[in-house]
Amino acid sequence: MAYTASPTPAGPIGTQYCVCKVELSVCGQNLLDRDVTSKSDPFCVLFMEVNGKWVELDRTETAVNNLNPAFSKKFIVDYHFEEVQKLKFALFDQDKSSMQLYEHDFLGEFSCTLGMLGSCSRSLLPNGEEGGLTWPSCCLTVNRLLENHCVTHTVLPQDLFGKSDPFLEFYKPGDDGKWMLVHRTEVIKYTLDPVWKPFTVPLVSLCDGDIEKLIKVMCYDYDSDGGHDFIGEFQTSVARMCEAQDAFPVSAITRDFSFLDYILGGCQLMFTVGIDFTASNGNPRDPSSLHYINPMGTNEYLSAIWAVGQIIQDYDSDKMFPALGFGAQLPPDWKVKCSGGPHV
Repeated sequence: MAYTASPTPAGPIGTQYCVCKVELSVCGQNLLDRDVTSKSDPFCVLFMEVNGKWVELDRTETAVNNLNPAFSKKFIVDYHFEEVQKLKFALFDQDKSSMQLYEHDFLGEFSCTLGMLGSCSRSLLPNGEEGGLTWPSCCLTVNRLLENHCVTHTVLPQDLFGKSDPFLEFYKPGDDGKWMLVHRTEVIKYTLDPVWKPFTVPLVSLCDGDIEKLIKVMCYDYDSDGGHDFIGEFQTSVARMCEAQDAFPVSAITRDFSFLDYILGGCQLMFTVGIDFTASNGNPRDPSSLHYINPMGTNEYLSAIWAVGQIIQDYDSDKMFPALGFGAQLPPDWKVKCSGGPHV
């Protein structure tokens, strides 16, 4: 899967200032074919769990007659480091113009947390059984977007197309060496001199923040049945476009590192617990003690460990969390230990 965020405003620090926007990109391979006389027309729907219920956030465009779609529509989501944000990606085969999902054929779904997407490698390849159906091979890529870290492209008219319906697709090379769709323009109907609307693409989405990285631009003649005719292609880079300001007006490029930038760069967090077992905390059988062993729930220590650990676990690769204690009476001599190693 693959995020624009305003610079952090001046003022008191709070959770509202620790939010950035992320962009989730989706592409699929070998999707289920639910049509009889043609191939499936897939689209992807993103859900987020809110108060225990799945709420639809957005949908991609429909890829007509295509079992290997690369959706140009990106999902933009607010990323909160301190929260567990549960996401679900569901694929459907469009059969009608209805917005009701039950009127379209279900192809498969995949659930994860936003933290998992940010902390794993750039892409996630889910496979398995979901809802009785096999989830197809699907690449999910996550990127962070910045309003002051983007590039605007304006394509000038070219007398190359004849009477066609041209549109452009912009690609960047993925980690696997394959070209990944970044942006698709609108279609200009029946023209010799197409002029596409100016558009903005975050630099991290366009070239992973590397202005020397090659970008491939492909031009097609649109066909309603999905069989678009190839017209031509060329390769360039943001650096080259910056040098040709008359042809490619580009906004200022700056860099503003955030917590998520470090996570996407490979930084991990380790979670270690230290617990005071001394008698000053009270008898564990006494409900007033922080160490109270509550048969009906958790004590204050367990609640704190659970709340923090549930967030941190997505950013720790080995999922091992050392638990250290001091002030405990340990066998075989049962003497109070002022400090010690792992007890859990």
